[in-house]
Amino acid sequence: MNYEEYSKQRLDSLVGAQEKFKEIYKIDSYANWFYDSEFELLRLYNDENDEVYFKYIPVGTYSLKSKTWMWSWFNNYSIEKDKTELLVVKEFGIENNYEKLYKGTFPSDEYDGWELSSICFDFLKGIGVYKVNTDDLEQYLLVINVLDEQSSEVRMFKQKKVDCGSHGYSRPAFVCQHLNLETPKGFEEAFDTYKGMELSGDDDFQAWCSECEKIRVTYDGWNEKSEKFAKIKLICENCYFELKEFNKNPS
Repeated sequence: MNYEEYSKQRLDSLVGAQEKFKEIYKIDSYANWFYDSEFELLRLYNDENDEVYFKYIPVGTYSLKSKTWMWSWFNNYSIEKDKTELLVVKEFGIENNYEKLYKGTFPSDEYDGWELSSICFDFLKGIGVYKVNTDDLEQYLLVINVLDEQSSEVRMFKQKKVDCGSHGYSRPAFVCQHLNLETPKGFEEAFDTYKGMELSGDDDFQAWCSECEKIRVTYDGWNEKSEKFAKIKLICENCYFELKEFNKNPS
């Protein structure tokens, strides 16, 4: 069987399972998503009283800029430990000379993500696939099982996250006292960010307004005087990106 025949077979099989997954867990009813690479946990939610948690294995990413696919096992920036589970798919690709299954990255299109995810779904016996969209990437997550909110994984996740009154649990972020959703004040970041990006262990989302940037430059960086002006405060990741959108791109 050639690759085209095999992949179509697997994709057709996923379609039925995906419909069942969406129906049982009401996937389309949730307005927000968040995934945590450390816990390999996907959270879909509307608010803290309307949410569901899943364990996942990262399949890979499709770059909207370079039009390329990259397997998670090939991606050095992907920190999920369970990505090695996909190596069984790679070995199968080598045995059958299915190039897309063993090449770490290659020119692609948006259809490959679902096709390759369907093959992983068959090998690893998932319950569904979830696609996360960011500015530059489409990330495909193989959902393995649903988690009870009282499970140890969910409890540990919540202990390490910020409990926001508007968005529930998500990663911490830090901004100056001046940033708000009333008057745009500019948005300076420690590094370029996008929602859902993976952070190294020492990094946090950090931003400040244009006036704080002037003070920071005047005092040659962050120190007692510039920090006193900024009065950095703790918020959640979702609040951070709302502030970024409003203050960096005012309408």
